[in-house]
Amino acid sequence: MALVMCPLCSDDEDIEVIRTHDGGRRLVKHRCGYEWEHTEPTAPQRNPLRTFDDLKARFPKPEDVDPGQLERVARLKEQYLAVEPDFAPEVSAYWSKYQRIFSPDGLWTCDPRALKDFANSEVGARPGNQATFNSAWNDMGDAAAGEATRRTIEYLLHEPDDVPLEDRLQHLLSGTKPFAMTGFKEALLTRVLCVMYPARFLTILKYTTEAGGKREIARMVYGLELPAPESVNWTLGQLILRSNDLLNDLVGPGFANQQHAAAFLWWAKDRVGGLP
Repeated sequence: MALVMCPLCSDDEDIEVIRTHDGGRRLVKHRCGYEWEHTEPTAPQRNPLRTFDDLKARFPKPEDVDPGQLERVARLKEQYLAVEPDFAPEVSAYWSKYQRIFSPDGLWTCDPRALKDFANSEVGARPGNQATFNSAWNDMGDAAAGEATRRTIEYLLHEPDDVPLEDRLQHLLSGTKPFAMTGFKEALLTRVLCVMYPARFLTILKYTTEAGGKREIARMVYGLELPAPESVNWTLGQLILRSNDLLNDLVGPGFANQQHAAAFLWWAKDRVGGLP
C-alpha cells in the first residue's frame, strides 16, 4: 500500500486494510479505531516493481561508506565489546523455545496463548505497542485468533517454497492474504524471522521509523542514505531484507549473535556523531 496516515493521529503505523473496492479504493483502519477510505494515487505512474536481484545490485553497499566513518564505527565497536562482551542470557532460551513453537509441528500444536505472548514480549527485541493485534485477538477469541496467527507464521516461514521470502513478507504486509492475522505486521513478522534465522536477522524490527529503524541506523551510524519506501520501485519486503543484510555486512563479526550486534548499532547511533 502507498504511504497512508491516520487523519486523526497523524500516525502511519498499524494501519489495516478492511476491504478493497473497485478503482483502487480501500477501507482502512488505524489502531486508534478510526476508519476511512483511501485511494491509491494513480499519478505519477511508476515503472513496474524491480526484482530483488536488481535491488541488491543498486542498493547502497559497504564500500559506499566513507573510510573515516568506518574507522570511527570500528573504534566504537571495540569500546562496546570491552563493556558488553556478551548478550542477555535469557534471550537464547527464549529464542530456542520459540524455534520449537514455530517449527512445522510445533506451530499447530502449541497453546495459542504462546503466540499472543510472543507478540507482546520484549525479550530479545521490542515490537512496540501491539494494540491492533491485541484488540483483534480479544474480539476473535483464542481459537480463531490462534489459527489466523498460525497461518500467518506458517506462510511466512514454511510455504510456498516457490515464493521468495521477500515476496511472502510483502504479501503479509500489504494485506493481500485474507487469512493473515490482523495487526501481525512488520515488527512481529521481522521478530519471527529473528527467532528462526538468528544468524541472519538483526533485531531491528522496522525498516523506517522516527524511533530508529534500519534506514535511520544506516544513516546515523554509517552515513548511508537508504531509499524511502514510497520513492522507489521496490517493495517494503525487499527493502526490509536488503537493509538487514547490508547492516549485517557492515557490523561484521565479533558479536555473540545478531541480537548482540543490533544492540551495538542502537548504542552506536547516539555516539558516532561525537567522534572525531
